[in-house]
Amino acid sequence: MKQLFGTFGVRRVANTVLTPEFASKIAAAYGTKVTGTIAIGADPRTSSEMIKHAVTAGLLSVGCDVVDLGTLPTPAVQYAVRQYYDGGIMITASHNPPKYNGLKLLDKDGIGTPDDLEEEIEDIYFNDKQERVTWDKIGKVYKRNIIDEYIDQVLQRVDVDAIKDANLKVVLDCGSGAACSTTPYIIRKLGCELTTLNCQPDGSFPGRNPEPTEDNLHDLMDVVKATGADIGIAHDGDADRTICIDENGDFVFGDKSFALVEKAMLEKNNGGTIVTTVATSNAIRDIALENNGDIILTRVGDLVVARKLQEVNGLFGGEENGGLIFPDFVYGRDSGLATAMILEIMAKTKKPLSTLISELPTYYSQKRKVPCPDDKKPLVTKGIINDTTEYELDTTDGVKVITDEGWVIIRPSGTEPIYRCFSEAKTMEDATKLADWGMSLIEKYI
Repeated sequence: MKQLFGTFGVRRVANTVLTPEFASKIAAAYGTKVTGTIAIGADPRTSSEMIKHAVTAGLLSVGCDVVDLGTLPTPAVQYAVRQYYDGGIMITASHNPPKYNGLKLLDKDGIGTPDDLEEEIEDIYFNDKQERVTWDKIGKVYKRNIIDEYIDQVLQRVDVDAIKDANLKVVLDCGSGAACSTTPYIIRKLGCELTTLNCQPDGSFPGRNPEPTEDNLHDLMDVVKATGADIGIAHDGDADRTICIDENGDFVFGDKSFALVEKAMLEKNNGGTIVTTVATSNAIRDIALENNGDIILTRVGDLVVARKLQEVNGLFGGEENGGLIFPDFVYGRDSGLATAMILEIMAKTKKPLSTLISELPTYYSQKRKVPCPDDKKPLVTKGIINDTTEYELDTTDGVKVITDEGWVIIRPSGTEPIYRCFSEAKTMEDATKLADWGMSLIEKYI
């Protein structure tokens, strides 16, 4: 069982657990297995520069060359690795609060490292098996700006002229994160009128918490309404998730934007394979069935979805949290292309976002979470399974209990000491009841 790695990479409190020594040692263990030229990037967290130097030192010490891509989104690093390098490390804690940081380790395809490789890296780390090189074989450091190329590649994948002709009015909230270097420029190149919030990088995230939840986006919602904008767009800390606000200032859940783009992708390609997780709305299944699509469900985690997309040559995939994956471009959640695709759909249909969302299959959901120490998580899962044997269960990831009213999935977070509880039903009343029941099961065993 892995001790360091979560759903995607390693996340810890910066300079308390995730010290320079910790980061350098993990990087050296990774570089021992993934040799060659490694690209590194970082989000704007206050600790990222320190951690980046430590990661660089660890990689150089085992003979890897390092290409420093600077401060940029995770999907831009994933794009660069897939195109040019032998591996990569993104220094980020994604949506976690400012005190955290982390390392997302990538394979040569730009996908998060698989479980077996992470187990080998942990073995090297804990047993000091790093293969340090002699003084004359220490690696070299190079710098490269990949941002312009990434932006150009996004633009090549949408109908720029159609979006320009639509004269869309956009409010963008980058959350002071890594998207500040990409999404504002993408939107401007698409000819939209742009208003920005929190679009100056700041690792203390002064404007809002980096997770783009409804509670954290009230400023964006207010500005969309006040300016008469067509859409509001928000990203998380490392810019791999995209959340939308409609023209009325209403929050659009990530599974809705996922379903919207899924429908457009299936219509454009006359079907295809969609990959998502067991925690995603049944709307994704319904749209696939209506549009000549197949659907595959996986464990939660974008790298799990990305690896399955690669395995089955899938068309499109993603998660319910606003993370959309376009496998012909980046094997990971991509905020830049997701933003451009949503704007293209609005431009081509000539419909407001609220109308487009209302045309999708309707389900209601509740999302809850509760603190849970990591060492208690297996006991909680076991207890919940024992208490729900009379129902149809899916234990692909945590426990998904399927009832006549809907479903509730109860699963431990892979990145934080918490338990998550998501429910979905055809009515909000049933979704709330299922979520309440799910939370009571968690709290019984915590």
